[in-house]
Amino acid sequence: MTERFALVPASYVYLLREGEGGTEVLLQLRRGTPYMDGHWAAAAAGHVERGETAYDAARREAVEELGITDVDLAFAFTMQRSQHADAIDERVDWFFTARSWTGEPRVVEPEKAAEVRWWPLDALPEPTVPHEAHALAHLFSGVGYLTFGWDATPA
Repeated sequence: MTERFALVPASYVYLLREGEGGTEVLLQLRRGTPYMDGHWAAAAAGHVERGETAYDAARREAVEELGITDVDLAFAFTMQRSQHADAIDERVDWFFTARSWTGEPRVVEPEKAAEVRWWPLDALPEPTVPHEAHALAHLFSGVGYLTFGWDATPA
């Protein structure tokens, strides 16, 4: 019998605004973290905790990482990703966007993020966390389910 794997759930919030050149996304530069240190990533993201919905996790992360509340979340899609290794490497991610919130987004956890900055969606910084670059490339595709980590990644 094949051993079942466990999915690690996470929620991501992409704050969006209209800039001079089109839609911009707020990203954080990860610093002092064991995962993708020195990469740009969603300004607010994190694991879904036991008893929490993906929506609740997204709202909590926005408060904890950016100091903003009343985030008007819009569901974008779900991504299943794998590194085909340990159970911890099997992930399911929920991606949300928001164009409205209360407060000015800022770095609340300086031990985890060096800065937050707005970037044009069509000119993301390097390096960006790979699965997030994939997600951002499909943000307005209308596709509800993405995969990442398989050789033939559909969508």
